[in-house]
Amino acid sequence: MGRLDNKVAIITGASSGMGEAITKRFAQEGAMVVAIARRKEKLQGVIDEITADGGKAVAVAGDVTREEDVRNAVKTAVDTFGKLDIVVNNAGVLDKIDPVGEVDDETWQRVFDVNVNGPMRFYRAAIPEMLKQGKGVFITVASVASLYGMRGGAAYTASKHAVLGLAKNTAFMYAKKGIRSNVIAPGFVETEMTASLGTADLNQEGLSLSTAGLALSPRNGSPDEIAGLALCLASDDTSYVNGATVVADGGWSSY
Repeated sequence: MGRLDNKVAIITGASSGMGEAITKRFAQEGAMVVAIARRKEKLQGVIDEITADGGKAVAVAGDVTREEDVRNAVKTAVDTFGKLDIVVNNAGVLDKIDPVGEVDDETWQRVFDVNVNGPMRFYRAAIPEMLKQGKGVFITVASVASLYGMRGGAAYTASKHAVLGLAKNTAFMYAKKGIRSNVIAPGFVETEMTASLGTADLNQEGLSLSTAGLALSPRNGSPDEIAGLALCLASDDTSYVNGATVVADGGWSSY
């Protein structure tokens, strides 16, 4: 018996990093998974691994910034597995560690489209399905940048603060409808996305801020560690946890 037996889950950004780890962990625990990401071939490789191990999962190639792709993922979950219990808003992008005086409109819009508008679209599309059954769970993967200023550039930090507010508002507004909404705030987790910080074309001020912040982190995290936390929040073991922000940063924010 798995902790997510008979649950149907959508995970965004599922082709690599934390999204891949969460997708695999949920499937191992009995969930029927709809995984969405832009990179179709890489995403299909994740699904193939799951099904080869006896799990149930389908791939939906799509972009969280596109309304039609979001609604297609929700429709796929309901059409394929009959319902929707869990949504993990994991897809996210970084900025160039630019301070607000140097950020350009294109970067600002791109970061907010993925990090804020993407989760908003999934909340909006999934909640009607959850209301039909009187319960549901949202987990939004934010960042310690949701809580502190010196954890990223202006666009990234502002977007992570915004999505934290969105998740908390959802928790409050739908608590009496049986829907929970919690946030995971990871520190520096080793993924393809964070690896790009080493080669990004950063301005000197941004680079110094990023280096100073990361130097305080006791250690880097792994995607599997975040997947374990997501599993806990998705399961009925945390049925009384709603509107919470769970920091998973190895003690980084204690400095």
